[in-house]
Amino acid sequence: MSKREPYLGNPQATIAVLNKYGFTFQKKFGQNFLIDTHVLEKIIRAAEITEDDFVLEIGPGIGTMTQYLAYAAREVCAVEIDKSLIPILEDTLSDYDNVTVINEDILKVDIAKLAEEKNGGRPIKVVANLPYYITTPIIMGLFESHVPLESITVMVQKEVADRMQSDPGSKDYGALSLAVQYYAKAEIVANVPPNCFMPRPNVGSAVIRLTCHKQNPIQVQDEKFMFRVIRASFNQRRKTLQNGLGNDASLPVTKEQAKEALERMGLAPTIRGERLSLEEFARLSDILSAMRKA
Repeated sequence: MSKREPYLGNPQATIAVLNKYGFTFQKKFGQNFLIDTHVLEKIIRAAEITEDDFVLEIGPGIGTMTQYLAYAAREVCAVEIDKSLIPILEDTLSDYDNVTVINEDILKVDIAKLAEEKNGGRPIKVVANLPYYITTPIIMGLFESHVPLESITVMVQKEVADRMQSDPGSKDYGALSLAVQYYAKAEIVANVPPNCFMPRPNVGSAVIRLTCHKQNPIQVQDEKFMFRVIRASFNQRRKTLQNGLGNDASLPVTKEQAKEALERMGLAPTIRGERLSLEEFARLSDILSAMRKA
């Protein structure tokens, strides 16, 4: 059947659907529905959705972006945690036979299995308007599980988008910046004001596209240990790197080892974590790793 053009995406259509079902927003799920067609079209363009694509959508809400995705893609799987939205999605997506809705927490879904079944194991595209309180766990969960991903295009809090693409030395630079850069190339594709949502969030938002590296640009001996070193380096931003690493109880590194490793790299022990690039953290982690085994 020929696909129906998306009709949700403006305030009137959204209100009509919410009223029809007597839906009330759940604060615990951080729900903010998009009500701006220009932003929705921009997300589809930024994600480069084509009719060959299988797309995983996280948090479809009432199905607004799902309609746009279904119209553009070969197939869409939408994962929604709020069971009160499932009957609404069955209604708003009834014109699209290429959408599957799963009522589940995305952190519990076997995405690798989904990619295998729906996309022959080829990398998939993820598109989402994420609840802001769970943005980082979801994105890191996708990366760290090493599921086959081509890109992740997400609506996030503006401040989080800035952190994802910031460079060493800037105030936004931190563990999230390094983690995202390790797995992907980050690019902010749109800034989105609060009036594009219902209800309006208290903060500005941004759409960021994370294009996953086909081959990791950084070689490191122990990825998990490197991220432990990175987290310890930023846990107390005001501390020197030597003290931050040496004082972190979760990290088996002494202050003396941290000082020696930094000296081997030609760095002063008084340097702070926000000055180091991803390459330098990889090298620091490899040196500390070798010291532990010595």
